[in-house]
Amino acid sequence: MDTPTSGVCELDHDWKAKQLPPVRMSGGLQIQLKRVADQSFGNESGYFITREGQIYFFLPRMEEDEKPDTAPSVYVAGDFNGWGDAIGDDYWRLKPASLDGRPVYLWVGEAEPFVASPAKRFKFVTSGGHWLPVPAGGTATVVDVDGNRNRIIDGDRSGFHLFAFELEEVIDPSKPWRMHWQGGEADQSVPVRPGRYFHELTTDLPMGAVVERLQTVFRIFAPRAQRVELCLQERNEEPFQLVRHAMKRGGDESVGHGPVWELTLPANLHGWFYWYHIDGPKDEFGLFDPKQRILDPYALATMGREGPGIVVDRERIKRRPSDFKTPAWQDLIICEAHVRDLAAMAPIQATEAERRGFVGMKKWVDSPASYFSRLGVNCVELQPVQEFDNEGKEDYHWGYMTNSYFAPESSYAQDPQKLTGIGELQDLVEAFHRRGIAVVLDVVYNHVGVPGHLMFIDKLYYFTLDAGGAFSNWSGCGNDLRADAAMATRLIIESCTHLIETFGVDGFRFDLAELLGTAVLKKIEVALKKVKSDVILIAEPWSFRGHIAGELAETGWASWNDGYRRFLKDYVGGGSSQETFEYYLKGSPWHFAHWPAQSVNYVESHDDCTWIDEITENTDGSGHLPTANDRRRTHLMAAVLFSSIGVPMMAAGQDFLRSKHGITNTYLRGDLNALDYRRMERFPGTHAYFADWIAFRKSAAGRLFRHFSRASESFFQFWFGPDSMAVAVLFNADKSRGSERLLLAINPQLEDVEVEIEVNATKGSWVRVADQERFTHGDEARLAVTLPDPLWLPALGCGLWRSVE
Repeated sequence: MDTPTSGVCELDHDWKAKQLPPVRMSGGLQIQLKRVADQSFGNESGYFITREGQIYFFLPRMEEDEKPDTAPSVYVAGDFNGWGDAIGDDYWRLKPASLDGRPVYLWVGEAEPFVASPAKRFKFVTSGGHWLPVPAGGTATVVDVDGNRNRIIDGDRSGFHLFAFELEEVIDPSKPWRMHWQGGEADQSVPVRPGRYFHELTTDLPMGAVVERLQTVFRIFAPRAQRVELCLQERNEEPFQLVRHAMKRGGDESVGHGPVWELTLPANLHGWFYWYHIDGPKDEFGLFDPKQRILDPYALATMGREGPGIVVDRERIKRRPSDFKTPAWQDLIICEAHVRDLAAMAPIQATEAERRGFVGMKKWVDSPASYFSRLGVNCVELQPVQEFDNEGKEDYHWGYMTNSYFAPESSYAQDPQKLTGIGELQDLVEAFHRRGIAVVLDVVYNHVGVPGHLMFIDKLYYFTLDAGGAFSNWSGCGNDLRADAAMATRLIIESCTHLIETFGVDGFRFDLAELLGTAVLKKIEVALKKVKSDVILIAEPWSFRGHIAGELAETGWASWNDGYRRFLKDYVGGGSSQETFEYYLKGSPWHFAHWPAQSVNYVESHDDCTWIDEITENTDGSGHLPTANDRRRTHLMAAVLFSSIGVPMMAAGQDFLRSKHGITNTYLRGDLNALDYRRMERFPGTHAYFADWIAFRKSAAGRLFRHFSRASESFFQFWFGPDSMAVAVLFNADKSRGSERLLLAINPQLEDVEVEIEVNATKGSWVRVADQERFTHGDEARLAVTLPDPLWLPALGCGLWRSVE
């Protein structure tokens, strides 16, 4: 339904009879039916077929593009014309035209060649080869094995299957309305699904358990609920003085009912435990169960994945002031880490309970021998610390199945019943800040964990469903949140705001951000920058549905660069191409990143193999005992990673060749993921090599790797070895960023290589900063030389030089 009284009835195939389809509404509601205009289907599908057998491909056109000579060249391309072969072919160009008074770009032809089985795919493309994006979840779309979303031409559903309807009165969405097909041996019916207007329902009222001096107000947004009950108890015991309260509708009643349920109790209930029971319509779009305990989505603390929530007086958890300043984006050097992995085997005095959470982690950060202080990074990206769906407090979990967006993970707290997790997470963030390290949280808003509390509040409102009520599953986790529903967007924004204001975090990395959509991500950016102007925002820009890094290029979001990850693994093995090396070293300019720090460069994160397990020469796929070449290739990787334009990110333990014995997807294996710091002593040279690269990148000379604005093309100069991927790169070749220059040389081949460099470009005195094994220090670091031409590089070798003016 488009409004509370109108919508579109969609049949499973075209209906070309003169009489209208025999449909009726449940409840005796009068319904008026009429066929929709041809272009109504085409607005989403990109095409429609007329009764006369013609196919219309079209795109909306802006009013100011009325004149044909100002119209951009757009082509229809697909399985029927060789895709890219259509570009530049005037036959396939869409021409400026009008449909029912609306300006469009239009192509018209006979439909028969385009209607086939399997359905033909197509897209619109510009003369410059830019493929126009296909709206996610739109009508008549398909995603191929490579994640490319295309439109399809369905000959059985070409526009004649859609009929508009009007109802005589506003329907109440808390009732299970159905549309019936009259006639035949059995009654066929489908549920009536509220549409866009329903997902725009919202409220500005404060949500959750809100303590206001001597009263506590409970509010929950449940637009299709028929009954909501609040259950309270002073102690977390079963049963113990359990008090039940029927809640009443409140808020906006403009659509015939109130989407907000609320109750005010005349007491400050800080520390009390609570949950909800919700009942509603029994249809394909609901999971209403009056017996189900539901955790408040705005609960600031919880006892576990199933709840109960704990009432928290915000006045008692105010954040302590701090003078920490978040580093500028181009200065960031990130280390991804997991709370338990870091603390489990740390050389500190801590109990087993402390090592399982925030307290043990803080002790390790505060330790004089702290891993992070030895490594030197200035930003940590913590894997999820919001309540997730591990069953017991001892159970290890990566945390990517979120159950509460506001509450700290209860198993990381020493005594969640006493709300210690809030103060402990505050203390941990402060400890990082004292070390000069920013804190970015990995957050998961694209799907929910088990149990899915939002499903029991309103499956239809909060999740993306198909026409039959089945969950969309582009996350691979069984459910996809409808992030563009107004209250879902608000929930995400207020969750992040709470994490900033209460715990002092510096930013977020959004898991599978593609599923939230570019429009929602832009709203999040605007809202959070009002709270913290320098907030760090990083997207994992893909899902199984598609990839939106290109769409985010004009925003303030940075993105994990999966292309960089594939490139560097290939490169250190002697593969890739010269053009690819240049593109990624320059920071994936323009196509991926419109500003330098928009590309987060990495080769390992929490998923699948560790770096050393993936590149090892060992035939069993385990890098636990790496070969000499494994170790040398890791050094080459570090040299490229920390000299590439963009934001470098490493995984904790990469610097000491962390291995999981070749085992993949270890999200429940704390034994394999715990960092074994003894490997720092086993491979001290590699650890020191990473630490020195990090220190150099942060230094004054390293500013030539840290770009706020895009460098000129003449800033770089590349020389490649003959028939190899050995390369020498001159940074600041045009001296546009001062007189100092850097020269990086890499040889990923298994044989020695000579690279010819231009003497005029590299003339002057140079100091060797590093080779493939170590950085120079002391007197050796001040020994000036003239660079030889050609530049000799040993097998799997590298060098870094700094000019001396």
